[in-house]
Amino acid sequence: MKRDSQSLKKVLGGMGVFCIAAGAMISSGLFVLPSVLYQKTGPSIILSYVFAGFLMVPAVLSKTELATAMPKSGGTYYFVHRSLGPMFGTFAGLANWFSISLKSAFALVGISIFIEPLVPGFSPGMMKLVAVGFALFFTALNITSVKESGRFQIILVLGLIALLVFYIFSGMSHINVHRYVPFVPQGWRALFGATGMVFISYGGLTKVASVAGEVKNPGKTIPAGMFSAFIVVTILYVLTVFVTVGLLGAGDFRSTLTPIAYGASTVSGTVGTILLSLAGLAAFVTTANAGLLSASRIPLAMAQDNLVPAFLAKLNVRLKSPIYSTLITSLFMILVILFLDLESLVKVASTMMLILFALVNLSVILMRESNIVSYRPEYKSPLYPYVQIAGIVIYTALIMEMGTVPLLITASFFIASLLWFFLYSKSRSQRESALIHIVERVTSREMKSSTLSDELREILIERDGIVEDRFDRIIKNAEIVDLQGEKGFKDLFHVLAGIFSRKLGLELEAVFDLLVKREAESTTAIHEGLAIPHVICPGEHRFDIAVVRAKEGVRFGPGIPPVHMVFALIGSSDERNFHLQALMAIAQIVHNKDFVARWTTARNPQELRNLILLSQRARKGRV
Repeated sequence: MKRDSQSLKKVLGGMGVFCIAAGAMISSGLFVLPSVLYQKTGPSIILSYVFAGFLMVPAVLSKTELATAMPKSGGTYYFVHRSLGPMFGTFAGLANWFSISLKSAFALVGISIFIEPLVPGFSPGMMKLVAVGFALFFTALNITSVKESGRFQIILVLGLIALLVFYIFSGMSHINVHRYVPFVPQGWRALFGATGMVFISYGGLTKVASVAGEVKNPGKTIPAGMFSAFIVVTILYVLTVFVTVGLLGAGDFRSTLTPIAYGASTVSGTVGTILLSLAGLAAFVTTANAGLLSASRIPLAMAQDNLVPAFLAKLNVRLKSPIYSTLITSLFMILVILFLDLESLVKVASTMMLILFALVNLSVILMRESNIVSYRPEYKSPLYPYVQIAGIVIYTALIMEMGTVPLLITASFFIASLLWFFLYSKSRSQRESALIHIVERVTSREMKSSTLSDELREILIERDGIVEDRFDRIIKNAEIVDLQGEKGFKDLFHVLAGIFSRKLGLELEAVFDLLVKREAESTTAIHEGLAIPHVICPGEHRFDIAVVRAKEGVRFGPGIPPVHMVFALIGSSDERNFHLQALMAIAQIVHNKDFVARWTTARNPQELRNLILLSQRARKGRV
C-alpha cells in the first residue's frame, strides 16, 4: 500500500487544527450574510445561527469518527471511497475539491470588500487583481511549508477571535433592547429558510479532515480541535449577531454589506470600523488559506488511489508538500475568480457540500455495519445510528430547498464524474469498500480480499505510533487456520504438526508426538475457550506461532469447555525467553475488550491476523 503519510510531515497540532476549522467557518457567513438574512427574518436571525449549529451536529460527529479511524489526507473523499467504493469516491473527491475551491475563491474575492474602506482610492476594478494576488501568496505559502501556513492561520484566527470578543463586549452596553421586537416578524417558516442559508456557513468546520494525514496524534487532536472550534465559533456567531441586531435598525441592515463593521462604527466610530474591517479581512483570509490547504490534499489522495493522473500525488522532495496538487487547485481558483460568476457557482458548491455531508453520515453506517475488525475510531459518534439517519434526512431536505438550477448543475457534475470514472479510473482502481463487506455479510459469501482491512490496520499502526516488535513480525507471517466442524484435540494437533513441519523442516510425526506428550503432562486449555499448546523442538534459533479458530470448538477432554481460540507455539530451547514473552503477549491480547466477540465475527484468517496485530499490549521494541 502506498501511503502519503510516509512523506507528508505531521506538523499540525491541536491549535493548528482548531484554527484551520475555525478559520474556515468565519467569513461571509458572519461578516456579510446577516445583512441579507435580516431582510427575511428580522431579529430572529439570532435563532437561525443557533438552529444551524444543531443541524451541523450529525456531520461533525460523523466526520470526527471517520477522521479518527482513518486520519488520511483527502478527508471526505477518502471516507466515501473506502465505504462506498471508487465510483462514489470519484464523485466525492471531485465534488469536494470543486466545492472547497469555489468557496475559497469566493473568500478571496470577499477580501476586497474589507480592503475598500481601509485603502483610499480602492476601485471595484481592482477587486479581482487583489483576489488573484492573495491566491498566489497562499499558494507560495502552502507549497513552501504546511507548518508555516498553519502558523499563519493560528496568528490570524486568534487575532480575529480577539477582535470579535472586543466587539461583543464593547457593543453589549450600547444595545437597544427595542430592536429585538417583534422578534419573528416574518414567521417561523422564514426563520427556518434562513437557517438553511446560515448552515452553509458552518460547512468549513469539516475541512480539517482533508489534512488529517498531517496532524500529530490525530486520534485525540482532531476531535479536540474540531469540537472546540465548533463550540467557540457557534458562540461567537450567536453573540456577534445578537449584539449587531441590538446596535442596528432595519434600515442600517439594508444599507450595508458589512453589518458587523457598521455596528462597530456606532460604538467606537472610525476606530471600530477599521478594527472590524480588519477582522473581516482576517476572516476571509483564513477561509481562503484553509480552503487551499484542504482542497489541495484531495487530488493528492485521489492520485494515490489511481483515480486521477499520478503526477498529482508527487511531493516536493525537499519541502515535503504536494506541489502539483496545490498548483492545480490554485490555478482553478484563479480562473474562477477571473472568468466565472462566483455567486451562482457558490450555491452549486453548497448543494454539493450537503450531498457530501449526507454521504459522510452514510459512510459511518457502512463502516460500522461492515464489522471490519480494523475499523477502530478513537472517537465514536454517540446515539448511532440515529444521529446519522437524522443527518441524512436533514441534509437531503436542505438539498431539495437549494433550487432547480443548482440541482441540475450538480446532477450534470455527477454524470461527468461517472464518465471520468468509467473512462479513466475504473480500470486503474481495484480497492474494495465497506459496502462489499456488508454484501458479504448479507449474502453469506466470503470475499477473499482483505485489502481494506489491511489498509486500515496500517493506518491505525501509524495513528497510534505502534512500534512493530518480533511478536508482530511472527504473527504477520504466521499460518492462521479456520477449523471446520467440532474436533478433538488430536485432530487439532495433526493440523498444527502439518503447519510446523512444513515451516520449520521438522518431521510431522515428531511434532505431533511433542504436542501429544505436552498435553498429557497438563492440558494446554488454560482458559475458557482458549488453548495455548507450546512445545520445545530440536535445533537453534527456531520459533513459530500458528493460530487456529474453531467456531464449533475443539474438545480437549471431559469437563473442559470447548476451545475456540488456539495459539500454538513451538521453539528451540535457546528461545525460552522469547517463548515466555510470546505467552505474555497472547495473554494480554485475549484480555482486550471485545476481543472474543471480534474473534467470532472476523470473516477470514486475514481479519483474525489484523485483530491480533491491533490488540493493545506491552511491546518490547524491535528485537
